[in-house]
This record gives sequence, C-alpha cells and structure tokens, in this order.
Amino acid sequence: MLVATKAIVLSSIKYGDNNLIVKCLTEKEGCKSYMLRGVLSSKKGKVRKSYFQPLSQVKIIANHNSKGNLNSIKEVAMGYTYKTNYTNIYKQSIVIFLSEILNSALQEEEENKPLFKYIETSLKWLDLHPDFANFHLLFLLNLTRFLGFYPNTNNSDLNYFDLEEGVFKNNLGFGKNTISGSVLFDFKTLLGTNFDVIDKIKLTAQKRHEVLKVLILYFKLHLNGVKSPKSLDVLRAVFQ
Repeated sequence: MLVATKAIVLSSIKYGDNNLIVKCLTEKEGCKSYMLRGVLSSKKGKVRKSYFQPLSQVKIIANHNSKGNLNSIKEVAMGYTYKTNYTNIYKQSIVIFLSEILNSALQEEEENKPLFKYIETSLKWLDLHPDFANFHLLFLLNLTRFLGFYPNTNNSDLNYFDLEEGVFKNNLGFGKNTISGSVLFDFKTLLGTNFDVIDKIKLTAQKRHEVLKVLILYFKLHLNGVKSPKSLDVLRAVFQ
C-alpha cells in the first residue's frame, strides 16, 4: 500500500556496503522500518542518506506492506529543516540521546497523532530556543503522558515517589525504586511545567544528571526494551 506521510527518523543502521535500515515514527501508521537499498552509494537518487539523521523530520511516500517485512521508501523530502539542532553541540547531544530513548521506547505500528505532534513540535521548540539545558528532562517526563504512565500528581506533597507505581507515598514501604529528598524535589519542579518556562528551573549539572537517571529508570520500569542510551555519558560530559 502506497502511503504519503510525515515521519521522524528514530534510527539508521548500515546494512551491507550500500544499504540502510531506517526506523521512523510516521504520523499515519506509527513506527515503520524501511530498507533503503543502495542509498549509501547514490548521490543523485530521490532517496539520499542525508535525509536520515537522528530525529530529522521528513515527508515520505512509502510502500507499507502488511506482512511485517521491511518497507520501502519511494520518495523523501525534508519536512522541517533544523537551524541549530545539528550545529549546536549541546543540542546535537540532546538529539542523539533522545533518538536512542525514542527508538527503544516506541514500537507500536499504529497511528498516534497526538504522540507524533508532541515530538514534532518539541523538537522544533528545541531548534528555535536558546535556553534548553533542561529540555531533555521535561521532554521525557511529558512523553510519559502519551505512553500511559505520567506520574499521578495526587498527594504530590508526600515525601516519597514510587517509580514502579507512579504515585506519591507517605512512607518508603517495600519498593526499592522509590525516590525522596532533593532528587524528588527537583523531579517535582518539572511536573506540570511546559517548555516556555523551562528556563525558570535552575539545576546544576549534577542535579540534572540525577533527575535524568531517575527518568531513565522510570522508563525502564514501565516499558519493555528500554535501555540506558550509549550516548548518556557523552550528554553528561557536554553539560558539565
């Protein structure tokens, strides 16, 4: 079936000498994987490797099969051209990190337009704004709304947050995946926040890293297949 849709590139893996296997989140049909034959040796074709950078936003015309096999792309064009996400080293490190998280967290082959819109507009916001040090923290936390495990903010005045259950508690209980103290305070500051006031959240590099570790663990506990990104150490080094 021939489909025209917006897509966000989640991963791109070399296959053989000249081919790429690309995974995209499409606006119309969720996650799809494509075999791009000969794309690494072609400089003049309609489908070129330059379109498939981490989290690039493209428009594609693709053949989607119904047998679970790799799909193919007939035509591709840029849907939105980033101005700074690939040229600013700090933004670039965030983009690479988030592409790893999204690649492992997003698996469903079904339409989810609110999720697609959230990722699409968030990446554009990152591209256009200068105050973004906490962007990846808020992006991940708000992403959980679309994946079904946003923290229950009832009783948010309590002293503990259970990452497994996603609720606040008044005692530590038996759960080992519970946070409290300063990291909980910083975690709470992100709840209910939007990107336009993110510059008001003041975190040191160490505190930012501690909150990020909590968020990654939160994803691991609620989604099968999520792993600590290889780019995590690079992200931490860049923001020191």
